Amino acid sequence: MLKRMENVIDALERRGFIDTISSDELQSRVKTPLKVYLGFDPTADSLHLGNLVGIVALAWFQRYGHTPVALLGGGTGGIGDPSGKSLERPLIGSDLLLKNIQKIRGQLEKCLSFSCPGAPLQFVNNSDWLSSYPLIDFLRDVGKHFRLGSMLGKESVRSRLDSEEGISFTEFSYQVLQGFDFYHLYSKEDVCLQVGGCDQWGNITAGIELTRKLCGKSVFGMTHPLLTRSDGKKFGKSEGGAIWLDPQKTSPYQFYQTLVRVTDDDVIKLMRLLTFIDMEEIAAHENGILSGTFRPFEAQKRLAEEVTRFVHGAKGLEIALRVTEGLTPGSETPLDLNALEEVAPDMPHVLLKLQEVLDQKYVDVVLKTGFVESKGEIQRLIKNGGAYLNNQKVEHFAMTLSSKHLIGDRYLLIGFGKKRKMLVKIVS
Repeated sequence: MLKRMENVIDALERRGFIDTISSDELQSRVKTPLKVYLGFDPTADSLHLGNLVGIVALAWFQRYGHTPVALLGGGTGGIGDPSGKSLERPLIGSDLLLKNIQKIRGQLEKCLSFSCPGAPLQFVNNSDWLSSYPLIDFLRDVGKHFRLGSMLGKESVRSRLDSEEGISFTEFSYQVLQGFDFYHLYSKEDVCLQVGGCDQWGNITAGIELTRKLCGKSVFGMTHPLLTRSDGKKFGKSEGGAIWLDPQKTSPYQFYQTLVRVTDDDVIKLMRLLTFIDMEEIAAHENGILSGTFRPFEAQKRLAEEVTRFVHGAKGLEIALRVTEGLTPGSETPLDLNALEEVAPDMPHVLLKLQEVLDQKYVDVVLKTGFVESKGEIQRLIKNGGAYLNNQKVEHFAMTLSSKHLIGDRYLLIGFGKKRKMLVKIVS
């Protein structure tokens, strides 16, 4: 737990974490411990890289002695938040929601602490109170406090009303349910602050207003920026889809590589938002990039190591570094079966039969993969020192493959230059 003169709001502001705060009084309120909550929508079985900004925000609050409360939306997840969505989400059943919640809970437990003195992580599920509230009673007790004018004015609603898809009443009611969540958590658990992405501002203010009307008390809201690249597109997306926090969906190696590959224009922002690296060190990396005195990708490697460790632990980072080193052309780290199994889903690959590989010339095998178009091109690569087999440089045009070249009797790794790689999987 941090013992500094600055409070958590000061620390987050310095890092560019705060988009909007509902009241300047929050600066005074955080001088004493409070409970802060963030909601997670369990419409998938894993959180993704974009969710990490909110998780890091909760971790910062916990480091300053405030109790993080993770709301798992077993109730609202059955509807789906329309914020930032152009189409309505497909509805999913309660059994799948429960499975998703269990998966997400496990991911959060890796990032936030149950053992922090005075501020242990807490979990709540809004299905516990929403599913037991009779509809007529809910409309009478809660719905009457919401006015259509302000509800229609919310950005998430306006953008959908103007679209061809429109918005259903089910989605339209989402802000009422999330607003009630805030009131319930304040009245029953003394949670007085909700955080979320800037696209959640309308839902957060709905809860602030409802709590004021029902309790006559002031609660607070804070939003953080969405994780976007310098070109404005959402960060954490790849051609294959989202960058998941679940290691079974995005391996620690793939996760690490996503962060190593970020541009110089984005790396400093991500350091501020996704890590706990001191601002002084971040400033040194920024100055080094601007002046050209830092080695290329030095800041990216620091970012990737910190975030991978936070999400996947020391063991996950060790795997990511080992596989990265093992796939480096000319690396002295021997390739093994586990390393190739780790990266196989994320690499261009081709299936070849054993007889298409054994006792065949390297050149002919490469041609069968379609990795290059002609023997002439391969010859030029070998001559220029840019052709590799299992990370070892190919010296001779007439090289023939044998069983000793197979990794685990199953793989070959063909490489041209530092970045172009093709995995050959041997099939029976």
